[in-house]
Amino acid sequence: MDHETPSLKTQQSVAGEGPGFSRYQDVLVGSRRLSTTVYFEWCSWLAPIPGALGLMLRKLFWPRLFGACGSGVMFGANIILRHPKRIRIGNNVVLSEGVLLDARHSKETAIRIGNDVILANNTMISCKEGTVDIEDRVGIGAYTIIQSAQHCPVVIEQDAVLGPRCYLVGGGNYHVDSKTLPIAKQGIKQSPGCTIGRGAWLGANVSAIDGSHLGEGSIAATGAVVIGNVEPGEIVGGVPARRIGHRHDD
Repeated sequence: MDHETPSLKTQQSVAGEGPGFSRYQDVLVGSRRLSTTVYFEWCSWLAPIPGALGLMLRKLFWPRLFGACGSGVMFGANIILRHPKRIRIGNNVVLSEGVLLDARHSKETAIRIGNDVILANNTMISCKEGTVDIEDRVGIGAYTIIQSAQHCPVVIEQDAVLGPRCYLVGGGNYHVDSKTLPIAKQGIKQSPGCTIGRGAWLGANVSAIDGSHLGEGSIAATGAVVIGNVEPGEIVGGVPARRIGHRHDD
């Protein structure tokens, strides 16, 4: 059992021993190279600049922050980045205002965003030793939160649509066997994570919990909490989500 949970690891990195500048590099930049840190700082200064000037400056300087960045990417104002070299972005992607991409991971790539993807304002994608893979032509609504922890991936397949304020999580289910050890120190259960199938549609405020899988073309109604498998084309709703229909029913 891994007793080093993501939150504890982050706390140790921030509050641990050593120079504060090095801890800053470890937690935010993802590299202790001075040149990388200086460039990260410069790009951070460009983040809040509004209007056409800000869009132009970020389009000019920000692509070099990432592990890969395609053409035609638009960066809105006040985007927050963590470990950008572990993020790969395709072509014609829109990152709206206030998006947060946190790719803290020991692997080379933690967040992959395909072509023609739209992340609406204040979307948060967070990896703590996990991975998030967003395939082509996905639309993600405002204030959506996507989290992956401890090698439990989140995958959103092509042409899926997520309404505002959705919550997707891979990992996050703690072991609770010990009666004496605090739950936060008992480690996270391993799982296949969370998958949103090709062409699926999640209404507003849908939660897809660790271990859930929505099949191709399925629909989760507004406010649904998905905790297991949803068959292709199936329509589910409620807490927990249950079948309420099928797209191919007469």
